[in-house]
Amino acid sequence: MNVVIPAIKWSAIGPELILSVTAMVLLLLSVLIKKENKKIIPPLSLAGVLLALGFSVSLWGRAEYAFQGMIVLDNYSLFFKIVFLVTTALTILMSIRYPAAGRIRPQRVLPLVLFAAVGMMLMASAADLIIVFLGLETFSLAIYVLAGFFRTQAKSNESALKYFLLGSFSTGFLVYGIALTYGATGTTNLKGIFEFLLRTPLLQDPLLLFAMGLLIVGFGFKVASVPFHMWTPDVYEGAPTSITAFMSVGPKAAGFAAFLRVFLYSLSSLQGEWIWILWVLAVLTMTLGNIVAIAQKNIKRMLAYSSIAHAGYILVAMVAANELGTA
Repeated sequence: MNVVIPAIKWSAIGPELILSVTAMVLLLLSVLIKKENKKIIPPLSLAGVLLALGFSVSLWGRAEYAFQGMIVLDNYSLFFKIVFLVTTALTILMSIRYPAAGRIRPQRVLPLVLFAAVGMMLMASAADLIIVFLGLETFSLAIYVLAGFFRTQAKSNESALKYFLLGSFSTGFLVYGIALTYGATGTTNLKGIFEFLLRTPLLQDPLLLFAMGLLIVGFGFKVASVPFHMWTPDVYEGAPTSITAFMSVGPKAAGFAAFLRVFLYSLSSLQGEWIWILWVLAVLTMTLGNIVAIAQKNIKRMLAYSSIAHAGYILVAMVAANELGTA
């Protein structure tokens, strides 16, 4: 009997592989080398990020599916990968200063930052809801640890605990939404869902509508839209400054990368059902984010509410992406 091994397009996840290998090498070095030699870890991590960035740029213009249609390589995913990699590089540069204050050791922080970036890039490349969940959990677990890195500070512990509990709760909504979507359409593949809804309109199917609502809740937490924003100010305030900067860009962009692909592509035939929900969320998010930011006395909390308002602006662009808005 002949066994046919399917061809694997490793280039589709080349940047993710580069960062994963770099992070694992850093973990080994942090254990094996002497303390005085650990100053090479930030330059090595930055070199890995720049290598992944160059590889991503070299893939620009390609459009293909890989891993049995679960990963998509296109300019959309590459754009977000470049955003994540630039953000990661800046975070590494910001973290280098911390050892002088004796607060953060790069050999502990940087591998987690790289693993978080890998999860974000997976979300951007996801062509299947299972990969969306996999990427979400990959970067979330790393961020949970990074948010509570100041273990001796009560605010840092509080921020990590809040982020972990609320993040786990929202992930449950997302997983339940994925399960119900599979039950209604028979697939978790984004292209498969789109094609199924074209063939079999389910505009009034309560199962699919409920699944859509759960997906909005799950993604709404990750992008910090009102009323799923309550974790943001506390987490931003308690996390290290470099990690706060990383969280204000990376996870939010990753959430929108998957949010936009799922709703504007797979569930585009149901736009009439979900667009009004996002309109309400956008108005509430912009209004509350800007008004509450004015009253803040802590700079990190002020930036957190400003970040919430920015999520509202992106939601406006999302609901405007119809035939008239893109004409």
